Amino acid sequence: MIQITPAIAIDENEIQLEFVRASGPGGQNVNKVSTSVQLRFDVRHSPSLPDDVRARLTHLAGRRMTEDGMLIIEARQFRSQERNRRDAVDRLLELIRKAAEKPEVRRKTRPTRASRRRRLEAKRRRSEKKRLRRSLPPAEY
Repeated sequence: MIQITPAIAIDENEIQLEFVRASGPGGQNVNKVSTSVQLRFDVRHSPSLPDDVRARLTHLAGRRMTEDGMLIIEARQFRSQERNRRDAVDRLLELIRKAAEKPEVRRKTRPTRASRRRRLEAKRRRSEKKRLRRSLPPAEY
């Protein structure tokens, strides 16, 4: 079990890791060793995630989420398989932690009387400034 928050823990069996050949640094080694990691986590069918966290995680994942609810994280920053694996798992945990935070409820506020007065006064001043810039109509003699 991987403990994410005090209330959320996911089983290691829910995470699937696939190692593929990566592009980038590594010289001839890059052609022989599969160092890039593709982490897959089934968000939609995970029994470890509460529904509200699942919804926020789906929203946060964006393009990394497939249509059938699979979250795919690719890690190929490092030259070693182990470091890429650790990086992918860390990024998943960070994403889930961020999704576990409940957003603050926005309370509607009303503008104060003074702020309304200042806004209208500024509009009057701007209007007057623009009115004074206008050219005068031609005078008839």
